[in-house]
Amino acid sequence: MSRRMCCVIMTSVMRKEKAAFDREMFFRALADKTRLRIINLIGDQEVCVCFFVEILKTNQPKISRHLAYLRRAGIVASRREGIWMHYRLSTPKDENAARVLKEVRDWLVADPVMQQDRNSLAKICCAPVLPVQLQGSPKPVTLQPRT
Repeated sequence: MSRRMCCVIMTSVMRKEKAAFDREMFFRALADKTRLRIINLIGDQEVCVCFFVEILKTNQPKISRHLAYLRRAGIVASRREGIWMHYRLSTPKDENAARVLKEVRDWLVADPVMQQDRNSLAKICCAPVLPVQLQGSPKPVTLQPRT
């Protein structure tokens, strides 16, 4: 077999491996408390990064790294609107992963700490005036269920 043919075959195999669902990355994404809190806060909404910073009391670069990890794992999707980045949950293409994510979300809903985070988000969003660091930022938007 020629060297060129070998490279073509290896490239083809690597593309197929890349396209396959990465279970390990998916479960690693779910194995971090901050990422679970982010998943919980997003829920059925599209949320701007600045709200995660405010509620989780951590810095924006750290939140962005966690969100990038969740995006690579296929758990969240993002959308840019001017200077704002909005994140929403994304259903993984793998049906088993989608089922696991649904179960994790159901589990998070019942957790008292996670309920406290959601209450904090609701309180901030419903306040007549946003905190100074959030003024001018878009409020979370509830997404319509996909049919």
